[in-house]
Amino acid sequence: MAPVKKEKPEMSAFERKRLENMAANAKMIKELSTTAEKIIPKPAPKPKSTSTPRKRSAPAKREAPRPTRTSSRLAGIEADSETLKRKNEVEAEYAALNSAAKRQRVSGDLNFSDVVVEGKKWAKGDDFLSGIMRGAQPNLRTFSEDDIKETTDEGLKALREKMSGLELYEGFEPNQIKLTPERIYALGFHPTTEKPLIFAGDKLGNLGLFDASQTPPEVKAEDNDDDEEDADIPEPAITAFKVHSRTISSFVFPADGNSIYSGSYDSAIRKLDLQKGVAVEVYAPEDKDTDLPISSIAMPSTDQNLLYFSTLEGSFGRHDIRTPSDTEIWQLTDKKIGGFSLHPLHPHLVATASLDRMLKIWDLRNMTGKGEDRRPTLLGEHESRLSVSHASWSPAGHVATASYDDTIKIHSFLDAKSFKIGHDLDADAMAPTATIRHNNQTGRWVTILKPQWQERPDDGIQKFVIGNMNRFVDVYTSEGEQLAQLGGDGITAVPAVAQFHPQKSWVAGGTASGKLCLWM
Repeated sequence: MAPVKKEKPEMSAFERKRLENMAANAKMIKELSTTAEKIIPKPAPKPKSTSTPRKRSAPAKREAPRPTRTSSRLAGIEADSETLKRKNEVEAEYAALNSAAKRQRVSGDLNFSDVVVEGKKWAKGDDFLSGIMRGAQPNLRTFSEDDIKETTDEGLKALREKMSGLELYEGFEPNQIKLTPERIYALGFHPTTEKPLIFAGDKLGNLGLFDASQTPPEVKAEDNDDDEEDADIPEPAITAFKVHSRTISSFVFPADGNSIYSGSYDSAIRKLDLQKGVAVEVYAPEDKDTDLPISSIAMPSTDQNLLYFSTLEGSFGRHDIRTPSDTEIWQLTDKKIGGFSLHPLHPHLVATASLDRMLKIWDLRNMTGKGEDRRPTLLGEHESRLSVSHASWSPAGHVATASYDDTIKIHSFLDAKSFKIGHDLDADAMAPTATIRHNNQTGRWVTILKPQWQERPDDGIQKFVIGNMNRFVDVYTSEGEQLAQLGGDGITAVPAVAQFHPQKSWVAGGTASGKLCLWM
């Protein structure tokens, strides 16, 4: 009997669509290959080697670095969406920022009347970037009211209730308080206790000032019109100045409160006189072509004629404001120093955090080496698994660090007063007394998270703040106990740059879109 011929099953719609897609992809790849062959010239043949050595030509001038492109598909950004358009705009702005013209330092003094940013109000932008950061889970709390209720220590419970009771500033929504046009890198409270005055510096050298004691005017709608869209919505009064040509990385407020010092990636430190309205350049390399980006600055309370600064080149400097030529710079490491701080009570002790994964404690009273090798005495060091972003001294002698290994470490040097010249700190002395698990993976678009202690707390409790990638600000004690996780409605980006008021229980956080979150 002849075999029965089986009928070929009808192709499903899914299979038909799959084959069509495969054919379309193959055609597109072929067209791209043909186009590439026309655009990219074939490499010229190598010249035959000769016995006569040739003189090496001068190296070609490098073009400005371009931003690394990132995959929108992997980031979960839909094609033709507003988010993708904004992403492309940000990458284009980043490329422009790295051009030679943008990197030039503006020398001399600046008058505020000449550098007030036109309009004083920044354009509103989208805060989509923090939503695609690795490991970020927006608005997911890791510390809540349940943790407070379950606290058995009455003293700790009372402190947690107090700090968690801070409320988000009600005068304006966080999205309305746009302090700077670009990403905030530095944030600080004026030392006055009469009212909260917040300063912010961004990546383009703009300085913004907001007075949170202002009472917002009432919203007045047009007569006989109940449409909210036609209402005259008030906006916060923000004072803005352009004082640097590149990123403002750090602030220092002298005790008198009449001025503010700012350090910048443009290699300069300026003193802004808040009364006269003048920004005086107090330090810059003598050679205008020298690029020495300043990552952090500090001023000891015992001598406010001295300024200390660290650089992205791994050096550490001391400058006497009274004598422009009196500057010493020591090379402490070959890697970037992300941040440093002076012990508040013993400013000869310096803690540095660097890209070489090290926390180091230095003694400025004793110098070692000669010539280019001259530098302060190294007392001790502690190595983390990945780079350390910042090292911050508390008044009591604790050093808090944040590292890309997703930890906050607290090192205790409570006997710092007894440190003698040449006193060495062994591995046990440098070991952290508390280690906190904390997501520090900020990526490219969020400012690096750095712990900042409260300088002179009214309640006497040693505590610090640090930004949280889930759009909060965390508060911890010197023992590593979490006191609060500050958040609120309307926060649409990571308040990465967090800062305590020196005395009051006021906390501020700055975002990548230049906006301010304030808790009081």
